[in-house]
Amino acid sequence: MKRQIIYIHGKGGTADEALHYAPLFAGDEVTGFDYKSHTPWEAEKEFSEYFDKQTKDCGEVILIANSIGAYLSMASLHDKKISQAFFISPIVDMEKLITDMMAWENITEQELNDRKEIPTKFGETLSWEYLCYVREHTIKWHIPTHIIYGDKDSLTSYDTVKAFAERISAEISVMKDGEHWFHTDEQMAFIDETIKNHYKGKIV
Repeated sequence: MKRQIIYIHGKGGTADEALHYAPLFAGDEVTGFDYKSHTPWEAEKEFSEYFDKQTKDCGEVILIANSIGAYLSMASLHDKKISQAFFISPIVDMEKLITDMMAWENITEQELNDRKEIPTKFGETLSWEYLCYVREHTIKWHIPTHIIYGDKDSLTSYDTVKAFAERISAEISVMKDGEHWFHTDEQMAFIDETIKNHYKGKIV
């Protein structure tokens, strides 16, 4: 049975980023998911359908997911047969991120409730529906996971990541001076070495 590696990009990313991981898994099928979903309730259907179609003949599935892609994966793929997951700069506490953004913009919950959606100066649109959804749907993730985190991540604090990792029994590798967006040669090399060192199967 073949091994399938599925890469799920973050906001502004593309499925083509999966090409970076092909040399790590020579001889295996490495695919990037070009998803359209913006919310976890959209992802529940789209991600699940893609996963089932993509992996129906696979003996082992490895998931590599980035930022919001990791959050949407956890919201939609928690009951799938995934051998191991690697999360890069994952959004692990969406409620906290939304409330942090509200604080940055001095927006109260009542104001968001009244207006339903509020655009922000930093390009995100805050949504009352989204906030309510994440409060009502706690992440349940039991798949063996390794988190790759940069200590200069501007969206998620180390304490938040550490608390989440402890809750799901995940391991964390922290890159000194790493950013939320891993993109430099040094940062990508850190990802590669982490996957090589912590993948539980055979890797080149």
